[in-house]
Amino acid sequence: MKPRKDLLDIQSLTDEEIEFVLSNAIPFKNLFKRSVKKVPTLRGSTVLTLFYEPSTRTRSSFEIAATRLSADVTNFSVNTSAVVKGESVLDTIATLEAMRTDYIVVRHGSTAIPNLIAKNTTASVINAGDGFHAHPTQALLDAFTLREVFGGDVRGSRIAFVGDIQHSRVARSTNLLCRRMGMSTSMLAPGSLIPRDMPPEIAVFQNWDQLHDWKPDVIYLLRVQMERLNVPFFPSIGEYHSIYGLTDERLKRVRDEGIYVMHPGPVNRGVELTDSVMNYERSLIDQQVENGIAVRMSVLYWLKPGSSIEEAKS
Repeated sequence: MKPRKDLLDIQSLTDEEIEFVLSNAIPFKNLFKRSVKKVPTLRGSTVLTLFYEPSTRTRSSFEIAATRLSADVTNFSVNTSAVVKGESVLDTIATLEAMRTDYIVVRHGSTAIPNLIAKNTTASVINAGDGFHAHPTQALLDAFTLREVFGGDVRGSRIAFVGDIQHSRVARSTNLLCRRMGMSTSMLAPGSLIPRDMPPEIAVFQNWDQLHDWKPDVIYLLRVQMERLNVPFFPSIGEYHSIYGLTDERLKRVRDEGIYVMHPGPVNRGVELTDSVMNYERSLIDQQVENGIAVRMSVLYWLKPGSSIEEAKS
């Protein structure tokens, strides 16, 4: 398999590359059971996290993954850097390039900024979320989790995405990867939060009864991204929860039907879910967090920094 410099989205990955990342995440997860959880794979390498947006799970997951591979980790704090003085993204990257960073994990509110960075550095760039566009490592860890649950083969299984589809890079990336793996996908959300370019083969439901009639194996809850809603997309949080949230009453039916529940985090209790969901025996939320470390270790192990900027631009 030809080495890859960057991980920017799911679309550009081959089936072989996806399988490589998911398969190699298994031994990395097995490492967690050992008393010494580190391997020398990336000893001498530097991983830099460059987050222009807040993050807890993704950022800490990458930092732990890099540390367990014995890499040196640097957290670039945008709020205390020259960025607040007007420094451009390219000027920041030129500075980091001079520091000989090997990997840059970047999150940005604008689409395609990771692609721009990748074309201007020899470091391997990993997209940790850009705008509404993509979140490839979240999709990969979701796929890894689903394969664990379904014994390695998810073909024929059904997953329903419920929540803010319009503003979710997770929905776009995970939905795409699930479909590539042979799963059927559907959506439940207010009409204002359903993308207009939704592929016709994806079922769109208006209420939970319709969703249950479709017989999903997994319900993937998505956070309502209030920080991205510059106009009202629904009357109130209370009304959203009563119509689209996984309430205590709806959880009873989910439990009776043995449906798994996923969420990329952070969760908004009382909005997309009730407190009881966090203790539901078929909730995969904590499993997703743990698997995120193993999958990101696999991604760092897979990517090969060092290409010239000229090659990166080609």
